[in-house]
Amino acid sequence: MNIFFFDRTFEGLLTAVFDAYVRRVFPDILLGEGEPLPLFYDETFTVITDAEKAARVWKGLEKKLSASALGCLAQCWLAEEPETPILLFRYIRKAIDASRSIETNFADPDVLEFSRMWKRVDWERVRLLQFIRFQKAADGTFFAAVEPEKNALPLVIDHFRDRFADQPWLIYDIRRAYGYYYDLRQVRRVTFDEDSCEAHLVTGMLDESLIDKDEKLFQSLWKAYFKAICIKERLNPKKHRQDMPVRYWKYLTEKQQ
Repeated sequence: MNIFFFDRTFEGLLTAVFDAYVRRVFPDILLGEGEPLPLFYDETFTVITDAEKAARVWKGLEKKLSASALGCLAQCWLAEEPETPILLFRYIRKAIDASRSIETNFADPDVLEFSRMWKRVDWERVRLLQFIRFQKAADGTFFAAVEPEKNALPLVIDHFRDRFADQPWLIYDIRRAYGYYYDLRQVRRVTFDEDSCEAHLVTGMLDESLIDKDEKLFQSLWKAYFKAICIKERLNPKKHRQDMPVRYWKYLTEKQQ
């Protein structure tokens, strides 16, 4: 059993592919730096992330995969599932070695699982578009907190930049402690030190002292609208939880008491 250690970045994964072909030794397991080793193994190798090596692998993939498949490959990395690194490694290797495109070869278990993983990430993207709710702060900034199951926030930022181009906003992923801030000119990725984190970056809700004077009114109107369009006789709690996962409820205005 061969084990590669890497820095758990997408560039690091592509570098691992490059190094594997150079060494002609392919990993059975990909581990992050410092992760414990299994009880039995043959060899370990530490990958040093190299932008040039990663770029060469990506350029090679451009000859083997369509632009759509390349986009799916990058998107799958955001799944953050235990099997994500080694699955993508095997998919990349098969794409490179195959004489024809593997994109629709769903008889291959790795291609099939790759497709399913992409769908899980894309479904999280759709839910973010549906369930992000902004709160207007006193300084005019619109704030929204999220905790997506997959790291899908980067996939929706272009939408919000185009849709809300006339107002400053901050969308913050509480689970991963980073977000994106739009200042009416550009979008910047932002992080905050744990020691300096404001309460709303932990709870996801603005304190009363930070809320714009009209925000409470708008929230009340939205709740009233949501209640008015709800037809009690057609309530289906199971379907409701399926369409609107409970993990999103604490950030939804219409679900607050």
